[in-house]
Amino acid sequence: MNNKILVVEDEPQIANFIKRGLRHEGYNVIVAADGETGLDMAFGELPDVIILDIMLPGIDGLTVCRQIREGELQTPVLMLTAKDAVPDRVAGLEAGADDYLVKPFAFEELLARVRALGRRRAPIESDAPLHFADLTLDPTTRMAKRGDRNIELTAKEYDLLELFMRHPNQVLTRDQIYDRIWGYDFGGESNIIEVYVRYLRSKLEENNESRLLHTVRGVGYALREN
Repeated sequence: MNNKILVVEDEPQIANFIKRGLRHEGYNVIVAADGETGLDMAFGELPDVIILDIMLPGIDGLTVCRQIREGELQTPVLMLTAKDAVPDRVAGLEAGADDYLVKPFAFEELLARVRALGRRRAPIESDAPLHFADLTLDPTTRMAKRGDRNIELTAKEYDLLELFMRHPNQVLTRDQIYDRIWGYDFGGESNIIEVYVRYLRSKLEENNESRLLHTVRGVGYALREN
């Protein structure tokens, strides 16, 4: 293993804790102590995963994440935050982060999330365009269309929509979605699926189109026409 991990963390004790642990697991770890340096290293070093603290001197973590995504860098981002509040979690996801972890955390949990984010799924599924109702998804370009309207998706939004389109009219449970998209169990209190479903719905229904992504109460979600 030689996956490169960028850690953007201004607290030396935490940065060293993460760096030592990940290096022991065989990762190549680079560290930035402020947002501006972290942003430069994200584009200059092209790491496989970025661990990004939300509270940083200079440029804060949310701004760093937004600029990473605006620069079309799709590197998975794990956001670290000391605030265990839903608005802070949602803010990180809306900035483009793929996951969040609340301080203090056990290294084993950090490692599980890094492994999940860094996992590269083998391209065993067909690359032929997927169609459902007036929705089209092209796995080769990772582009989506609703009728003639192009829909811009983040990497995680695309992965989630592709999962539904490969299983149309099938109810997918929360556990199934967690396993396929995030690769591990977030725990029952996480609202990350609801957040991403909301993102997808807002984009799919931007022009008041009919709802395709439905909630099946107490079970999960399904892509269906009614």
